[in-house]
Amino acid sequence: MSRKNRAPKRIFYPDAKYRSAILSKFINFIMYDGKKSTAEKIIYTTLDQIQEKTKQDPIKVFNDAINNVRPNLEVRSRRVGGATYQVPVEVNTKRSQTLALRWLLEASRKRKNKTMSDKLFNELMDAYQNKGSAIKKREDTHRMAESNKAFAHYRW
Repeated sequence: MSRKNRAPKRIFYPDAKYRSAILSKFINFIMYDGKKSTAEKIIYTTLDQIQEKTKQDPIKVFNDAINNVRPNLEVRSRRVGGATYQVPVEVNTKRSQTLALRWLLEASRKRKNKTMSDKLFNELMDAYQNKGSAIKKREDTHRMAESNKAFAHYRW
């Protein structure tokens, strides 16, 4: 596939406070209607809560939580003849990170806490401890890939 057919590469500059590119990307994921300062406030409040409660480096906890949620395998639909098969494929690093951030955000938005920073704090702590909705999502994805291992020879 030539470079012309793909979308341009997005560059995520490191965030102002922690100098982390992943955090900057997550801030952009959280952002609604271009309100970046609100998204930053949510993230930084969450990281301050992590620092306060765990007495650990919040960026390390954040990165560990993301690494726990990252999937190794996923299924892609592949049409062969008249049938559509769910073919398990390995996930590349960039996509696995994006999926992890997306799942964390989705899971925290579904939580029943008052503020978004509380929801995010609880979901990140759950992911850090290998539990919670985002981890369940990863497990479901892996289970789906495992159960469709028979179709792995349909890879492209």
